[in-house]
Amino acid sequence: MLFLFVFTVLMSFGLTFLYRKWAVKRSILDFPNERSSHLTPTPRGGGVAIVISFYLSLIILFLTDHIENKLFYALIPGLALAIIGSIDDIRQISPAKRLIVHFLCSGFAIFWLGGFKISYIEHMNWLWSVILLFGFVWFINLFNFLDGSDGYASMETILVSLALWYLTKMNVFFILCLSAAGFLYWNWPKAKIFMGDSGSTTLGYILIVLGTYLHNTMTLDFSYWLILTSLFWFDASVTLFRRLIHMERLSQAHKKHVYERAINGGFSHLNILITGILINASLFVVCISVLKDHFSLLTGSVITLLILLVPLKYIDRKFPS
Repeated sequence: MLFLFVFTVLMSFGLTFLYRKWAVKRSILDFPNERSSHLTPTPRGGGVAIVISFYLSLIILFLTDHIENKLFYALIPGLALAIIGSIDDIRQISPAKRLIVHFLCSGFAIFWLGGFKISYIEHMNWLWSVILLFGFVWFINLFNFLDGSDGYASMETILVSLALWYLTKMNVFFILCLSAAGFLYWNWPKAKIFMGDSGSTTLGYILIVLGTYLHNTMTLDFSYWLILTSLFWFDASVTLFRRLIHMERLSQAHKKHVYERAINGGFSHLNILITGILINASLFVVCISVLKDHFSLLTGSVITLLILLVPLKYIDRKFPS
């Protein structure tokens, strides 16, 4: 395992370096526009290094019987998301085509995971599985939406993976963490390369597949996964809800996520990154406290909401949309 861990982080680091040189040579650059949070053209699509590193290590886990077959097969469609994301990083693909791939990959994963199991209402598991399908697609896309600040999506992947590894001791979480860590060196503010759709959508997919697997195998209830990932889904969901009630065109580009408004108001990318680290650390403490019965899950959920509402209300007051 130690060899695999070292291999994973070095592979991610080296592939990002090589991809960056290739992307600069081929002019695969993210040019600043009205929705950007950066000022200079920067190579994009570097998330492919995370994907290759993770999936090569995943195959090694599978060949050495360190991962269950159904989880391995459920994770494999992430490669299709990475491919469609890589194409989109080079030349745009229509949102409809991307969504079709997202739904197909999500459906395949849910099939292998056996749906979404709730023991006390088993006769309605089909309904929860349908809801989960849309939840998969939403999480895949919101992870992409929140990848707009240097190191932000990498940081979220690393900290959520570390927390879940600590709680479950499953090696798959550690290789996910190390795959993102090798890339973060190059993505740290000021970023030398961006993750792009190839990385962000695939990471969102991997995380929700793993969360569902933990729940279905009764390793860790899905509510803990929701707490640990809440920094991202809370920002994206609140922003979407506000845009809906103001009857905005959802297909129109915007900069209304909490972290985007903070950057527009003068926060640096490093400020956003450090704030994200502190919030994630607080969410981890909440999970540990609930698991150790220091307080109930309901109390933990309320505390989580309060942790997320503080920065939201601060940004609302200081930098309104």
